[in-house]
Amino acid sequence: MQQMRKWGGRVGGKWEVGQRLQQNHTIVGEILRLNEDPTVHGVALHLSENAYSSKILNAVKPEKDVDGVSDVNLGRLVRGDTYNCSVSPTASAVMELLEKLVKTVDGKKVLLVETCGPLEASLQCLLQRKGAMTMSCQWKTQQLQSKLHQADVVVVGSTKPKEIPVSWIRPGTTIVNCYPDFLSGKISLKFTRVGGSVRSPCDRPCAWTCRPLLGANMVKTSERWIQSQQYREWNLHCLKLQPLSPVPSDIEISRGQSPKAVDVLAKEIGLLADEIEIYGQTKAKVRLSLLERLKDQTDGKYVLVAGITPTPLGEGKSTVTIGLVQALTAHLNVNSFACLRQPSQGPTFGVKGGAAGGGYAQVIPMEEFNLHLTGDIHAITAANNLLAAAVDARILHESTQSDKALYNRLVPVVNGVREFSSIQLARLKRLGINKTDPGTLTADEINKFVRLDIDPSTITWQRVLDTNDRFLRKITIGQANTEKGFFRQAQFDIAVASEIMAILALTTSLADMKERLGKMVVANDKNGQPVTAEDLVFSSFLWLLYYLGCKFSFCIFQGTPVFVHAGPFANIAHGNSSVLADKIALKLVGEEGFVVTEAGFGADIGMEKFFNIKCRASGLVPSVVVLVATVRALKMHGGGPNVTAGAPLKKEYTEENLQLVADGCCNLQKQIQIAQLFGVPVVVALNVFKTDAHAEVDLVCEIAKQSGAFDAVPCNHWSAGGRGAVELAQAVRKAASQENHFKYLYNLELPIIEKIRIIAQKVYGAEDIELSPAAQSQISRYSKQGFGNLPICMAKTHLSLSHQPERKGVPTGFILPISDVRASIGAGFIYPLVGTMSTMPGLPTRPCFYDIDLDPDTEQVKGLF
Repeated sequence: MQQMRKWGGRVGGKWEVGQRLQQNHTIVGEILRLNEDPTVHGVALHLSENAYSSKILNAVKPEKDVDGVSDVNLGRLVRGDTYNCSVSPTASAVMELLEKLVKTVDGKKVLLVETCGPLEASLQCLLQRKGAMTMSCQWKTQQLQSKLHQADVVVVGSTKPKEIPVSWIRPGTTIVNCYPDFLSGKISLKFTRVGGSVRSPCDRPCAWTCRPLLGANMVKTSERWIQSQQYREWNLHCLKLQPLSPVPSDIEISRGQSPKAVDVLAKEIGLLADEIEIYGQTKAKVRLSLLERLKDQTDGKYVLVAGITPTPLGEGKSTVTIGLVQALTAHLNVNSFACLRQPSQGPTFGVKGGAAGGGYAQVIPMEEFNLHLTGDIHAITAANNLLAAAVDARILHESTQSDKALYNRLVPVVNGVREFSSIQLARLKRLGINKTDPGTLTADEINKFVRLDIDPSTITWQRVLDTNDRFLRKITIGQANTEKGFFRQAQFDIAVASEIMAILALTTSLADMKERLGKMVVANDKNGQPVTAEDLVFSSFLWLLYYLGCKFSFCIFQGTPVFVHAGPFANIAHGNSSVLADKIALKLVGEEGFVVTEAGFGADIGMEKFFNIKCRASGLVPSVVVLVATVRALKMHGGGPNVTAGAPLKKEYTEENLQLVADGCCNLQKQIQIAQLFGVPVVVALNVFKTDAHAEVDLVCEIAKQSGAFDAVPCNHWSAGGRGAVELAQAVRKAASQENHFKYLYNLELPIIEKIRIIAQKVYGAEDIELSPAAQSQISRYSKQGFGNLPICMAKTHLSLSHQPERKGVPTGFILPISDVRASIGAGFIYPLVGTMSTMPGLPTRPCFYDIDLDPDTEQVKGLF
């Protein structure tokens, strides 16, 4: 930092005080900027004496403080932590000079005269560590003559006043001068030996001693920075659980466990302070720079948790995911990370309730996890709807304005100059117009530039809302008089079905995300060509808005870490958390660690999409599939009565019935076979409820192993936390050591129809597929537009292997109807809609929000489960 100008004005005057405060504020602001600059590894302060203040010195980050003047560095020096601190170069130079002049200071009396705070503290510490006895005083001290006469060594921090005679210093005393501008870059460090027999009084400048030491400190801070960038071994301290019986409600358990501060957890697993953005005490966002820092670190093992076809109540995949990670880390001392999706308020306030796991295997704090978290879904909603508004506005403006009027508004004259923006220049280049001067475009070129000619009947970009609202499934927009009759039919999807959400989950970098957002197709033009976000000159702004929600959230349970990023549904989207979260977690856990992530709903939906879509995008190879089953769901598949959310379970589900269980295991066997199609070993996790009989549990595990599962184990993590999933963790570790034969289900080069047929027949068990005329037309269009080589993301009910929710077990002989086919080009997949599948859920008769409330006295949320 450049030296600031000297103060003016009369001493003590208001003007000087105000100017001093203003200058201090400016200096501190510049220091804080340098603190946050990742390219700056050390900050040396070159300030005038007047600018010297504790506030300024302590503004420098301790790890960048090459002058060694911050309180933190001084404290480390006092404690003897010389590796992690910088020592004042001036103090070090004094010590070097004394070693040359007096050989040793052990037993010597050293007087420090008017040395300033940080220098005085450093010198006292260094001298006393060498055995010297130190004293401090000012030139005006009444006992100065006596103190000078006693001293063997005098270290002077300012010019000696003329009224102090040299005779006060006894012969043989060594004097070292280090004047107060020791931070200014003009260090005046001199020594004098007083006494006739030793040598005559003299001055020898030794500033050269300080400068190399300052450089050495800079090298040291750089070395520490390099060291900090390396992978760090975990030093994780797990929280102890004391499960109660009977098990309290989820919310009571969450509030009964005091969470670890997220910054403490981050440090324990090797995250750097500047790699997290803290949101309160228990959650933070993690910066993507972490992936670059750990790019050379070997990945850990990759575990996917899937499930059988569930009941409407869910079978506990999130609970198993969390319980498994707790068991691995808290009980087997293995680094592990959970990677989960962010809950949508659709199910939170609809049927399912919370999605934080359950019992003693849940993400905490439960309220924060389920209610908005860090607002990522809202950022996606805003970005999605801004693009939808841009599409309709563009149609309106093109329909009501001439080419000239459009051009003048799109490329306006500002301060007498008309210029293209960088985004507009990119559009011109895509159009084949290699011009940069707006005044040189021909009429035809202007026409091509300003008109997208969107065909309103082909618009596929819908508005979204993170609420189950069936009445938005089909709407009419543009009915206000101001829209001049340009109304059309449209619809809302739920926010987590937005293509932007899919891009968030599948992107591998910020550059990749920006490219994907630009490729999103919103409609076709009147010539049948796709219109993208890039064509709307919208992608970069969309990326900036969306970037606010692209850093993933970092929550905790039992003191172990979890990344929460993205939240696509598995029945109407691809149902997996983000690639970026998985990639970073795999680096953080180390080669012997485990990353456990979850795929939504049954293996026929979430797992199939995980392998065929997410693994293709990420390049990651899974080590193990954990397939979650419950006796309750198997009884349903064996012919048990319907299971309805909110209604008590029938006696078939609470009493032992081995025949129902045996008959229902057909669904478990089918899901194991689906996993085996991809060549990945399968471990079945039987999520045990208190109503399950031992004979039923043993029967399921036996059938699972006979059906090709590597192992099958009962789990009690809901009631016992990680301890209840230790057997599962041991089985997963063994399975992960097996040879992996992972493969994709289909070749991307196959026609779209053939890829759909392979999924329908090999995964769902359908006899064949049937395409509606609309679906057939869309497939032909996408193929002609060059999108035929994308993977398939089937939108299908999660309640059956077929398209009919009421058909349980393993349906056969059915024809799978494809009612429509849509394309998420930016996300990189084609998604067919199976049967009457809707992309906007509806609320039940009695939604969960009936029970959710805020206690006005405690300010705590009530009713989540």
